[in-house]
This record gives sequence, C-alpha cells and structure tokens, in this order.
Amino acid sequence: MATETFEDLKIWQEARRLTDTVYAITRQPSFMNDFGFINQIRRAMIEISSKIAEGYERGGNREFSQSLATAKGYAGEVRSQLYLAMDRGYIEKEKGETLINEFKTLSRMIAGFTKYLKTADTKGTTQKPRPENKGA
Repeated sequence: MATETFEDLKIWQEARRLTDTVYAITRQPSFMNDFGFINQIRRAMIEISSKIAEGYERGGNREFSQSLATAKGYAGEVRSQLYLAMDRGYIEKEKGETLINEFKTLSRMIAGFTKYLKTADTKGTTQKPRPENKGA
C-alpha cells in the first residue's frame, strides 16, 4: 500500500500510540505533584509524532530524514525520562522497562525508515526534476 499521508506511516502510528500511553501514565497519582516533569516528558513525547508529520509534509527525503533524526532524538529523551520516573518511584520498574523497550523499538523503526529514505528512488516533491519550460 502506498503512503499518501503521514497518518499511513507505521512510525507515526506507533508514536501516536505511545503518546497515549505516556499521557495515561503521567495522569497517575504518583506523578501529580511534579508538574515540571510531567510537562517535559509530554512535550518530548508530542515532538516525536509532530516531527514525523512535519518531515513527511515537507516533501523531500533530505528534509524528512532531518526531521526523523530529531524525532529519534526525542524518543531517546523520553527513554531517559522514563528511567528518571522509575528512579523517583513515579512508575513501576516493570512498566517502565516495558515502555523503554517500546521506545527502543520505535527508535529502530525510525532509523530503519531513515536508512530507506537515503536509498529510495523516489526523492519527494522537493527533489523531483523540474519540467522543462516549453514555449518560453
């Protein structure tokens, strides 16, 4: 199936699913008094799917790859924050480790997609050859 919108991308779908999971976890009473931490982990989480969508909409593989690198960086940031949440007792160790592994998988998916973009024949709208100017 051809990808026509960023919503078709498995990496965006997975980032969206993980966003819901992180939001649910940060609503737990253990997080309630650490507003700065909640805000930081949520902002980083939101950036992952946002950067995937932004890069896709830019139209070129180079721009998309740059946005994916940023999204992957935010996935690492969220993983780090999950370790900190476990250290502070905000999240149970088993749940935290499961989520960390899911974010590692997402990072691998993003890296794989980035590698694909570097070798893809289709380069996106910003890298397509311009039509010749006939009659000018």
